[in-house]
Amino acid sequence: MKYKRILLKLSGEALAGEKKYGISTDVLDAIATEIKLVHEQGVEIGIVIGAGNIFRGVAASAEGMDRASSDYMGMLATCMNALALQDALEKKSVETRVQSAIKMDQVSELYIRRKAIRHLEKKRIVIFAAGIGSPYFTTDTTAALRAMEIGADVLLKATRVKGVYDKDPEKFDDAKFYDNLDYIQILNQGLKVMDSTAVSLSMDHKLPMIVFNLHETGNIARIVNGEKIGTHIS
Repeated sequence: MKYKRILLKLSGEALAGEKKYGISTDVLDAIATEIKLVHEQGVEIGIVIGAGNIFRGVAASAEGMDRASSDYMGMLATCMNALALQDALEKKSVETRVQSAIKMDQVSELYIRRKAIRHLEKKRIVIFAAGIGSPYFTTDTTAALRAMEIGADVLLKATRVKGVYDKDPEKFDDAKFYDNLDYIQILNQGLKVMDSTAVSLSMDHKLPMIVFNLHETGNIARIVNGEKIGTHIS
């Protein structure tokens, strides 16, 4: 295997499938199957999940809600997605822990870095919920931060397209695909990969990232085994 420990970033929208909101049990099951396949190879897996399928703080803020309040609501929504993914994985006999940046003892552990690493060493999947516990930060930034905290070899950002393009390939037929990028290019060209805070954080700490299509069966397994899939960023 090329990567022994990974941080997988899933968008909330990925869980909705063809729906505009909510959680598709079929999609959830398919994602859990993909993750289990990689886990069975001995890869240590941390997961950060968004909440766009339930609540998007930035959108609510744009419509007049206080930004801090809307972001906290979004953090709670990530916990719902994390519990749903945990349930799907454990139905497949994959031992999983949810760690939340906001204390909620009845449903999850509080995020503690050393405890998270210990879970990974024991081959448990750790799902990081509630962002970093503070408003004004996206789950992209959370993914970059958690990846560095747990010592992940790579950050895998799952999308519904092949990788990074210069414009939306679902709207423009002439969109240019990038095999490789560096973080400075992303910032200079304003490419919609991650927010600038996450990009700068990853660049400063030399965290490699791969953006790939989650919906192509076996892609995560191919990546950890060294196949060239998606866009590689370093």
